[in-house]
Amino acid sequence: MSNIRSIAGIAGLSFGTALVVIDGGIANVALPTIAHDLGTDASAAVLIVTVYQLVLVMALLPLSAVGERIGLRRLYQGGQVLFACASLLAFFAHSLPFLLVVRMLQALGAGAALSVTSAMLRTLYAPEHLGRGLGLNSVVVSAAAALAPTAGGLILGVANWPWLFTAAAPLAVFSLALGRFLPNPKPRAEPFDFTGALLSAATFGLIIGGLESAVHGGSPVVSAAITGIGVIFAVVLVRNQRRQLRPVFPVDLLARPVVALSALGGFVVFVASMTILISLPFRLEHSYGFTPQQVGAMIAPWPLTTLFVAPLAGTLSDKYPAGLLGGIGMAIAIAGLLTVAMLPAHPVYFDIAWRLSLCGAGFGLFMSPNARLIVGSSPRERAASAGGLVSTLRLCGQTTGATLVAALLAVGIGGGSVPALVAAGLAMIAGLCSVARLNPAIRLPSAVETQTVQPAPRLT
Repeated sequence: MSNIRSIAGIAGLSFGTALVVIDGGIANVALPTIAHDLGTDASAAVLIVTVYQLVLVMALLPLSAVGERIGLRRLYQGGQVLFACASLLAFFAHSLPFLLVVRMLQALGAGAALSVTSAMLRTLYAPEHLGRGLGLNSVVVSAAAALAPTAGGLILGVANWPWLFTAAAPLAVFSLALGRFLPNPKPRAEPFDFTGALLSAATFGLIIGGLESAVHGGSPVVSAAITGIGVIFAVVLVRNQRRQLRPVFPVDLLARPVVALSALGGFVVFVASMTILISLPFRLEHSYGFTPQQVGAMIAPWPLTTLFVAPLAGTLSDKYPAGLLGGIGMAIAIAGLLTVAMLPAHPVYFDIAWRLSLCGAGFGLFMSPNARLIVGSSPRERAASAGGLVSTLRLCGQTTGATLVAALLAVGIGGGSVPALVAAGLAMIAGLCSVARLNPAIRLPSAVETQTVQPAPRLT
């Protein structure tokens, strides 16, 4: 019976993970259609993706701390309920502002689930099988990412775009139905670091919000002021977290060169991937005349290839340095992105599919070893924070990528080959970060450096 309960619990978590991934990517192929129907410009429509990612970034770390206080399962299921209810509101969205509110509520619900997923996986799996569990979760993420654009195109072929935002709601229902099989560890009685949580949310919100304001035509002075205040909050956040025994923002881990390089490389990779995945539908529809259904099918080879490459890359990282695998992966990705930039004048499906498959292989070869290195290079007692760092990097990178695309669209160069060239440049930066980790002084730190990190003493 215990095995049945474990399988049911794993299924419940898998539905929740797929929910977050599908809802984050299913709207990409529909952005041109939504912009037309709501009477807004293309750069403003990108907010539908950006707002969702931004709220996730702001809420992820604080919500994970909330889950430790009120219970992981309670927060997880509460997030599913909020998401399902918010999805129904999409049918009443007849303006962009209302739709953005819906996306914010969906993001809060999805963030509540995502913030405690890693902790619940650690409870579900025995320590010797935790890697297998994380690998299964990666497969779910890749499969959901592959499904999202295709599902989006199919839904648009038979229904109006509001149905896109309810497509993942059944996954929330299935996850709730399996809720009693989810682990429910006893909440911790530790004090909640309200200051750290607020500083973290404010830092991400102000910096990215200020950049978004500048992109969408806000006052340059006001946008610069918002971004500047966010930078000040970031400085205060780091100073505050260095005094904490268990910092919400893992400054202790980022002090390690190998983790810092991996974090920078991971962030840049997600910026690059989101840049091309959001901009490409505009190029394929406006420049080449493809339908949303065709665009969804053309983008699918990227995540489908990643679905197979990412688990293989994770296995290879047990034998070969992540720096080497990441460098090779970025070389492949750069080649793929450059070929995307140089699409023929009249491309057919195959012309686009093999190029995106090459990109998916390169990015997949980088991501799994990179995430494993971040977690593996961290002290055992900080593994959960390392996992949270990986998720935060992904969300920050995706949000920044969406903001970058909005900026390129706003200046009139986001619908051509420029985004692919920008993504190739970013991939080169990530590749250099990866190769730098081959330096023995970074890859093999001294015994002193590999000891458990001791937090800085609390200042009084």
